[in-house]
Amino acid sequence: QVQLVESGGGLVQAGGSLRLACATSGRTFSTYDMGWFRQAPGKEREFVAGPRRIAGITYYADSVKGRFTISRDNAKNTVYLQMNSLKPEDTALYYCAAKEIRRNWSNENVNYWGQGTQVTVSS
Repeated sequence: QVQLVESGGGLVQAGGSLRLACATSGRTFSTYDMGWFRQAPGKEREFVAGPRRIAGITYYADSVKGRFTISRDNAKNTVYLQMNSLKPEDTALYYCAAKEIRRNWSNENVNYWGQGTQVTVSS
């Protein structure tokens, strides 16, 4: 059973920062690419950030480029999403996601999802 456990969401004022974390098992962490999606009320779930390790590339949604950074701690089997300069439009439920390394990032290609952590940015 693959489990992705997110933490770090909360309420923050516009311009502030939050760091999300997603912990999983060592086997999952090494076998899959780990990334982040989000879903705002009334909207589709969208890709936020994630690597494609076999290509050596990390992708970001245009809306978060320059503000969000994804990173990983191999010793802790944890992936992070550092979110700076947060805006009210970043308010969403943020999901950790794992996909097979040979596939591109999309909702359809995600093999496992976390339970989601809420991020709310007030204006």
